[in-house]
Amino acid sequence: MMNVDTGITSEVFTIKSEIKLIDIFNEIISKKSDAVFEYIESLNIDLNAKIVVIGTYFTGVGIVKKLSGKYENILLIDIYPHLEELLQTGLGGSLKNEIEFSSDLDLIYSGDVVIDTTGFGGISVEQSSKLDVDAFIIEDPVAEDNDKLLKDKNNIHERLDAVNSQNKAILKSKGINTKTSGTMTLTIGVLTNLLNRFLERPGVLYCACEMGFFEEVIFKQKDIAKFIELSDVNAFKVSTIKPFDLDELIREEIDRITSEMIL
Repeated sequence: MMNVDTGITSEVFTIKSEIKLIDIFNEIISKKSDAVFEYIESLNIDLNAKIVVIGTYFTGVGIVKKLSGKYENILLIDIYPHLEELLQTGLGGSLKNEIEFSSDLDLIYSGDVVIDTTGFGGISVEQSSKLDVDAFIIEDPVAEDNDKLLKDKNNIHERLDAVNSQNKAILKSKGINTKTSGTMTLTIGVLTNLLNRFLERPGVLYCACEMGFFEEVIFKQKDIAKFIELSDVNAFKVSTIKPFDLDELIREEIDRITSEMIL
């Protein structure tokens, strides 16, 4: 059932998506964490093997929550201590079992499996060269290779080559012509693409999405509760004389995003 209300006049309707902003975040995070989980499953590692995930925002939090349903020795490392609060929110799903959290980067060397989600300006090649692990996974921060400056800045292949491991893989997410593969970037890509699609529909006057520059809320204000509150809203509102199903089009756009492991 569509969420429809009358607009300024009885001939114009305001339609709202049932899908919330946090739902879009979670759909994208789920694609990434599912790909990583299936790859780790394929390695048949011991359930007590230590899995270290570097970087919380937002891929990391989803990966540890997904892994926590099966694996028992997980450490999430992030230089921002307040991001630990994300583990107790609905972002990235629910935490099945307790995991460790630390801001001590020296602990990245303690893992049997290391997952690096830090992207641009994250773990260095030098730090990577000290890793001697059973498996190493790194997230590619570039999506479509459509920006030369970003492509030249990307050093994940150097980091990958520097690690001593028999099992190496790249998590690659793309599909909606964004420049980078971050969950925030992909979410904004979904929103902007859909705003354009909605405007093209006959009878639409205008439309809006509920999105702010959350990076400031999360990293400057360091207010995780505020971020979750701002995300827990209907993603779209559209003014139109002919109501249509927003959620169906949102799902279509999200379905265009793919996350896969490149070995």
